[in-house]
Amino acid sequence: MNTLLSIEKRNAVLLKMASLLQEERKAIITINKNDLQAYDGDDISMYDRLKVDDAKVDDMIKSVTHLASQEDPVGVERFRFTHDNGMQVYNKTASFGTVLIIYESRPDVTVEAAGIAFKSGNKILLKGGKESLNSNLKIVELWHKALKEQGASQDWVEYLQFNRSETRAFLEKPTQQVDLIVPRGGERLIAFVKQHAVCPVIVSGRGNNFVYVHKEADLDMALRIIVNAKTAKISACNALDKVLIDKHLFNKEEFVHNLISKLKEFDVEILGDEALSKNHDINLITSEDVWYEEFLDYKIVIGEIASNQEAIVKINTYSGGHSASIITANAAEAQLFMENVDTAAVYHNASTRFTDGGQLGLGGELAISTDKLHQRGPIGLQHLVTNKWYVHGNGQIR
Repeated sequence: MNTLLSIEKRNAVLLKMASLLQEERKAIITINKNDLQAYDGDDISMYDRLKVDDAKVDDMIKSVTHLASQEDPVGVERFRFTHDNGMQVYNKTASFGTVLIIYESRPDVTVEAAGIAFKSGNKILLKGGKESLNSNLKIVELWHKALKEQGASQDWVEYLQFNRSETRAFLEKPTQQVDLIVPRGGERLIAFVKQHAVCPVIVSGRGNNFVYVHKEADLDMALRIIVNAKTAKISACNALDKVLIDKHLFNKEEFVHNLISKLKEFDVEILGDEALSKNHDINLITSEDVWYEEFLDYKIVIGEIASNQEAIVKINTYSGGHSASIITANAAEAQLFMENVDTAAVYHNASTRFTDGGQLGLGGELAISTDKLHQRGPIGLQHLVTNKWYVHGNGQIR
């Protein structure tokens, strides 16, 4: 077990990491090009997550620099109580210990996840995908250099070069202490981890997000929000997959026509339910199961719905529990929707693309949890802690 480092030392490591990322910018991008050239798949969202360019390195630097500026999340007093017998009782935040994150293709996670874990006093085990191995190993090399230069143990950040069978063996019988596992990726990865892990798992990654265009929606606003949520970054778990349009919407047919035209400008494949596909040039969905799917692609499903209440039921039935948005000028209808839709983030007149630690004021995220324990939505620095009780006495017995 690593002894908790002072907050000054933790911050110094983070700032050193920021300067190393800047110094090694060209080397990281060059090494990443090798990973990109070796990638032989045709998954465009995977390729997008794998790619490191100047903008991504800027974001990595910004992430660790911002972490260094944040308050220490460890040792924060949550509760205090003076017992009748004079004991002083405190509850304070505490590090988990060791966190394992298993993720696909994203070298920026090797910076952001490790930074959040380290700042909150946790050792992190990184298990990245084989497609990003060279990029990840270069970034871990920089973590080790930053730690060493500040006189800290390099095993605060450890990279696990495991294949699938080795990963399974480690999950089932860890060869070192693991207190929390975060699988960050597609549904197959999440299912694999949940099936084999013997310690707590926080599920992250599944989207399948909905926008409901209420009958009192501003149509121009609805169009902008849907197009942004669908096309701005298709590889993100906060991207949009489903649109529900109120059957009583004013100028509904014209709105649907405009929406289809706009989405087609971005080469989005559009599927519709029976009500909409018969009147518009879109393919009919082949199975109701498509409502469950997260696409991570230029693909969307549009359907008609009779009311806010029915929209809530449909979203709660099919969504991934991630994000949902209502477009309406009616504040009471928005409140009804937001209180009753069972997703980690609910929106009124805004894009689902904001479900992100940085965008929601956390400064970054380890993952976005669709579980309800212990944290829901973006898991930021202040959430990667547990708590413990500090009790001070002078000989009290019970």
